[in-house]
Amino acid sequence: MTTPYCSFLSTPIGELVILANEQALYRIEFIDMIKPENLIKKNRAQANKFTLKAKQQLTQYFTGKRTHFDLPLAPQGTPFRQKAWQTLRQIPYGETRYYSQQAELMNNKKAVRAVGAANGANPITIVIPCHRIIGKNGSLTGYAGGLQRKAWLLNFEQVQQKNTIKRV
Repeated sequence: MTTPYCSFLSTPIGELVILANEQALYRIEFIDMIKPENLIKKNRAQANKFTLKAKQQLTQYFTGKRTHFDLPLAPQGTPFRQKAWQTLRQIPYGETRYYSQQAELMNNKKAVRAVGAANGANPITIVIPCHRIIGKNGSLTGYAGGLQRKAWLLNFEQVQQKNTIKRV
């Protein structure tokens, strides 16, 4: 296997690794969540136009200047997971949905647990916003990056959204 194109980005909630091939991004995750054998050495990392564009847009996101990502994505997963991840991208910035609402949007009301599993396997954190899914009782449930990061992201988006409304 060839070494993927790769960029790194320090964020307020940890360092991200951004991976792409010649066509699209296929993984964005927090470095501390990667298995050691899958880590890419920074001195071996070679960026491409997709990893650099993602780095730019994520920087804009973390400075409150971007609420939507315009990036070519190619996450690897089953057709069900692909549909779950596409549905996540429809959740507006600063808003949340329940797992059951996501399942309903996928026309599969009974797939709540499968939706949770698909979200847990999301390979493109933040850009595919699985952090916007919460428990029906409003609780923060599962997030591959950790619940502290999920809480931070939700709070950040809600604060940014309120600040934008005040400026208008």
